[in-house]
This record gives sequence, C-alpha cells and structure tokens, in this order.
Amino acid sequence: MAVLPSDSSPSWFTPKRLLILFCVINLLNYVDRGAIASNGVNGSLGTCTESGTCTSGRGIQGDFDLSNFEDGVLSSAFMVGLLIASPVFASLAKSFNPFRLIGVGLSVWTLAVAGCGFSFDFWSITVCRMLVGVGEASFISLAAPFIDDNAPVAQKTAWLALLYMCIPTGYALGYVYGGLVGSNFNWRYAFLGEAVLMIPFAVLGFVMKPLQLKGFAPAESRKALTAVETAVSEVQDTMDLSGKNMKEDFKDQSSNEPSRSKGVFNNSNQFSSFLKEVKVLLLDKVYVINVLGYISYNFVIGAYSYWGPKAGYDIYHMSDADLIFGGITIVCGILGTLAGGFLLDFMTSTISNAFKLLSAATFLGAIFCFSAFCFSSLYGFLAFFSVGELLVFATQAPVNYISLHCVKPSMRPLSMAMSTVSIHIFGDVPSSPLVGVLEDYVNNWRETALILTSILFLAAGIWFIGIFLHSVDRFNEDSQHSVTTTDRANTTPLLEGRTAETTESPAEP
Repeated sequence: MAVLPSDSSPSWFTPKRLLILFCVINLLNYVDRGAIASNGVNGSLGTCTESGTCTSGRGIQGDFDLSNFEDGVLSSAFMVGLLIASPVFASLAKSFNPFRLIGVGLSVWTLAVAGCGFSFDFWSITVCRMLVGVGEASFISLAAPFIDDNAPVAQKTAWLALLYMCIPTGYALGYVYGGLVGSNFNWRYAFLGEAVLMIPFAVLGFVMKPLQLKGFAPAESRKALTAVETAVSEVQDTMDLSGKNMKEDFKDQSSNEPSRSKGVFNNSNQFSSFLKEVKVLLLDKVYVINVLGYISYNFVIGAYSYWGPKAGYDIYHMSDADLIFGGITIVCGILGTLAGGFLLDFMTSTISNAFKLLSAATFLGAIFCFSAFCFSSLYGFLAFFSVGELLVFATQAPVNYISLHCVKPSMRPLSMAMSTVSIHIFGDVPSSPLVGVLEDYVNNWRETALILTSILFLAAGIWFIGIFLHSVDRFNEDSQHSVTTTDRANTTPLLEGRTAETTESPAEP
C-alpha cells in the first residue's frame, strides 16, 4: 500500500481559473505585439513638402529614424528569442516543473518589455524585443498542453479557441492601446504599462502550488524513484561479497571525475533525446502538413497585423486606421476563433475533421479578403474584409488541436514549440520585412496587399491534403515517463478530481 504525500492535494486552480489566467496572460502578450504595430507607438518618418515645409517623425520610427525595412525587422525581432527559447523550454519541461518554467518566462518578459520603454536607439530596442520573445517562449510551449489536459472532453477545441481568441483580441486592443498612449503621452509609456500589468502573473508562477502535465512525472516522484534505485543498488553491492573488491578498485580508478562525467553524460543524453523527438515530428506526415499550412497562413496574418493600418491609411485614407483595424480584428477575431472551436466540437473533434475545417475556412476567407482589396469604396472593403477575417480566424483552435493530438502526451510541449518556431521563422518573421521591401519596390499598397493575400490560397491547398492522410489521435497513449503507479496518478491534471489529502494505491501483487 502506498500513500501520496500531503502536497498532492489539489491546487487552488480549478480548470476554469486556469483557463482565465492563461487567457489574460496570452492577451497581454498580444497587446504588446499590437501596440508596437500601432501608428501611435510605431510612428512614421518625418516628411517634407516641395515648398520646404517639414514635419517631424513620430513614434519609434520617427525617434530612431528607421527605414521601412528596419521598421519591419523591429516588429519581428522578438521572434528571434522566441524561436531559440521555445525548444529549450519544451526540453526543460522534462527536468523542471512546467508551471514554474512559465513563471521564469513571464519574469523575463516583464523585464524585457520595461527595457523597451527605456531604449535609446535601434539596437537597444531590438535586443529588448528579442528578450521579450525569450520570455514568451515558455508560455507558448506549455500553456496549450495545460488547457488540453484539463478541458472537458467534449469541449477541448472550444477551450483552445478561448485561449487563441486572445491573439486577435490582444492585437486589436494593442492597436487601440498603443494608438491612445502614443498619441496622448509617449510611446515609451505603452511598454512600461504592459510590464506593470504582467508583474502579478509572473509572481503567481512562483508562489502558487505548481501543476503537472499529463505525460510528465512530477519532480518529487523522479527524485524518489532515483533514491529507491540508489538504495537497492547499495544493498545489492553489500550482499555481493565477491564483487565488492572489484567495485572498490573501479571506484578508486574513476575517483578523479565521477560527477563531471555523469553530468556530461546526462546533458548528452538529453540532447540526443531531443534530436530523436524532433526527428519523430519531421517524419510525421500529419504534423508536417499541418505546420506547412500554418506557415503559409501565418505569413499573411503576420504581415496583415503589422502593415494593415498603414496600408489602410494609404489605400482608403483612413484617418483612424488603428481604431478601424483594431475594431475589425477584435470583433472578427473573437467571433471567428470561437466559432472555429465550437464548430469542430460540434463536428466531433478529430484530426480529419480539423483539416476539413481548416481548408474550407481558409479558402473562403482568402476569397473575401482578396476581393476586399479590389474595392475602391471604403465600405465595400470593410464589409468583405470583415467576413474574410471572420473565416480565417476560425482556424486557430483546429490547427493547434492537430498539433496537440497527433503526438503522444510527453511530446506535446515540443510539438507546440516546433510549430511555433516553424510558423514564425518561415512565416511572420520574414513576412513583415519582405512586405516592406515589396512595398518599397512596388510603391502601391493595393498591389502589395493583393499579392500577400493570394498566399492564403496556398495555405488552404496544403491543409486540404491533410484530409486524405491517415491520422491517429495519440492523446491517451501512455507516456514513456510514467514509470510507477504513483507517477501515473500524479501525471493526470491536478485540478478538480483530487480533494483527498491522501490516496491509496492498490497493493502490489
């Protein structure tokens, strides 16, 4: 008979509290992205008329005298930290509690965002933006698996939709927030305000009882298992009289480098395990097709989010481009993301159904968005673009559902991390500067927008291929890390089903 320690009592979090907490954190992450893209924070270069009348630049671009290319690089700089740190945090989840890792990441994010507010030139703010990405990486890799663990079975995609609804909502609020703060005060205060808002959540990651992820044994269980194995080994060594002298001789010969060799071996082992898991992902056709479609999709959405207000101002002479794009994005983002999640649950959440929804919604959304930029009328543009955004945002929950369920539980953090790395390094990281270069060459925002939007048709075609692939939902596969009965109990979500202070496991045969 085994008894769980008293600290196995349930966490303060219920599933709904966990969902709300992660949604607010995700919202703040994307408020930051929207704020730096807003005209109030991002600003513009100074201009001079033929008569010699000049106006000074505004915001970051005006203060630091940035070209469109440098401006685009600045929007993507945080991705560098995100891409490097995401796989690292996913791998560390096997050695450290994932909930604590989120606390570490949010602390780095808070300090880095505050650093943006105190930056003094292009390179200083670029470095701070990179560190913002490092801080966000832990949350991006680990939040979705926590939600997937604790969501009701019939509402898993809907709960993911609530989490990813914060992406367009945060962007939109960031447009408005950045525009208001930048126009009425100074762009630096926008970053400082974000840092203040994130501080309580960073602290919470350290002071609350940590949660566990399915597929990962708790740290205390791993330590206990190691202690038991060590004790058994010592008993065997004592009883094995004939081999005792041989063990002592070997110990004397290797006494110069005992711990160092062990540490190097462990690090090498972890790196080797990481490479093997990456190989598994790359050989999984379902995962690869899903991510390839997501890359194409994110290339367009990333450029929309950054250049949208400027394109709207140039094409349709929107006097309040931040507010208009922010309003469209927040309404269509919320409705579209929620609709995609609830619709997939209604269809029955399967990988095949997810691909069907992804391809259909993206194809129809591409038609409406492309048609929108063909209108000369502002009202025609707003009507068609709104429907297009409503459709393309319906992809958020299904695409991440596939990434979570096409791999076994222990690989979900790495699956999310590599998906994040891929969609950014091949998607919105190059899209903002490349669209800036394209616009510098074409010098026509309407043509640039149409070229960009056509890439959505490619995304729809890639996801259409996924419908015909053989897919298996691996959510309930046993993890290689669940080695004992106690571990198996602890790797389930620690939220609502565990109110007793102690739990008895069946007697061993």
